[in-house]
Amino acid sequence: MNGPAPVCYIRRMKRTALLTCAMALAVASPALSHHSHAMFDHSKEITITGTVTEFAYRNPHVLLYLSVKGDNGETVRYEIEMSNISNTVTRGIRPSTFKPGDVITAKVHPLKDGRPGGNYVTIVAADGKTYD
Repeated sequence: MNGPAPVCYIRRMKRTALLTCAMALAVASPALSHHSHAMFDHSKEITITGTVTEFAYRNPHVLLYLSVKGDNGETVRYEIEMSNISNTVTRGIRPSTFKPGDVITAKVHPLKDGRPGGNYVTIVAADGKTYD
């Protein structure tokens, strides 16, 4: 093609570039909105037993709060991060599965910084049912 490009060719190129950018942003957006699990030590698992104080069944992650008695007799509040609601439902966990006052046992990957909490691996509910 000699000389300046035809106007229709330039419009087509602009449209293609715009469509390509829109598709790239659409694919990248969900990946950018999710946080890393780097705060958890996946090389360790700890088991804690405590009383449910709150069960927050919401996105982006379901959270379970436990009141756990430490070795020194003091009560410590643990925050256990679970998965999103759709994955939690797949595992059989519903909004009524854990109620305040229930005593449960949870196996978690602890937080790397030592705070009381972790990412759940397995939970044994008050009725003895295990959720993986």
